[in-house]
Amino acid sequence: MSDESQNHEEPVIRDKRRIDPETGEVRKPTEGAGEQPASEAAPEATDAAASPSPEGALGDEKELTVDDILNAAQAEVEDPTAEHLADLKRVTAEYANYRKRTEANREVERERAIGAAVSVLLPVLDDLDRAEKHGDLEGDTPFATIAAKLRASVEKLGLTPFGEVGEPFDPQQHEAIFQQHSDEVEVDTVADVVETGYTLGGTLLRAAKVVVKTPA
Repeated sequence: MSDESQNHEEPVIRDKRRIDPETGEVRKPTEGAGEQPASEAAPEATDAAASPSPEGALGDEKELTVDDILNAAQAEVEDPTAEHLADLKRVTAEYANYRKRTEANREVERERAIGAAVSVLLPVLDDLDRAEKHGDLEGDTPFATIAAKLRASVEKLGLTPFGEVGEPFDPQQHEAIFQQHSDEVEVDTVADVVETGYTLGGTLLRAAKVVVKTPA
């Protein structure tokens, strides 16, 4: 044989099948069999390093807890914004006006209810006034005692009588049933009270019927 034929190397055949054709068992990888060149493995490693994992991306975001929300709300209460202060002032003013209107309406309804009850007693009070003018309420008689108790009771309810001889005539409170000229007065003056007037709180319940002296 020539030297050329002696130096010729026979081709090497590697069986890379994972299952042995003779035994049918899975072959164990030999050292270096599954290795890839560094040039092929590098791109995958580079791509894996370049793209952040989902866990890393979520880890950068801070999850809000109940304590964080409560702390934010407490900070807002302690240091409210100008908009919230304006809303608070507006609501406070509206509530104050509502309370004033409610109290005023309640007082009006109270006076109206008391006035309806007391109006029934006005004729009785007129009879007591006439009896007093005739001297029937003098002394400690039972009639005088009853009259005093009745007058005290209606005064506790807020009923106030008015109309006195000698006071200036007021068309808002007095009803003139007769006029007489007199040189003794310079302005219209009450000469006699025929029927006493009454007010309940700030409400005119009944005008006083009077005789008026007018300047001559």
